[in-house]
Amino acid sequence: METTFSLDAVMADQDHRLAAAIRRERGRLGSFIRRRVPDPDEAEDILQDVFFEFVSAWRLPDPIEQVGAWLFQVARNRIVDRFRKHRETSFPEADDDSRLDLLLPDPGAGPEAAYTRALLLDALKTALDELPENQRAVFIGHELEGRSFKAMADESGTSINTLLGRKRLAVRQLRARLQTFYDELDS
Repeated sequence: METTFSLDAVMADQDHRLAAAIRRERGRLGSFIRRRVPDPDEAEDILQDVFFEFVSAWRLPDPIEQVGAWLFQVARNRIVDRFRKHRETSFPEADDDSRLDLLLPDPGAGPEAAYTRALLLDALKTALDELPENQRAVFIGHELEGRSFKAMADESGTSINTLLGRKRLAVRQLRARLQTFYDELDS
């Protein structure tokens, strides 16, 4: 009978430590997820998935050494999984030798880099869609397709200076539009 009592005490202690860890990390983890997932319902689903996995892992023989780090890593993985599931594939990837692609995180550098890269490409697509057609065409032609201003001028009959001006305006508008996004990534 005494063995049952001590087993019950051990289980109660584990449950208490599990609940304390969840209470301690819930606010920070929820904020972390909400900053990266705009839909509040989806962010809450991810948070619940993370805690479900935590409770399951808590009962395994190998203890979780750093609970906070473990929870944040699982959250990052869930965010990447959800983003991949919902990501639009209509925006073409930049060529390997384009300048834009060199500024984006390497998709092979891990899930967080792949997630950030996908977010950047999605934000760029949205910002490009907001540009006037003539500016968008010059920007895409030069930055994404690697075409020279001379070739674009020959094809369109528009002067190189006009194309340069359109690209300059496009870059300024894109920079202003994407600044908030970059600020969020830095924080």
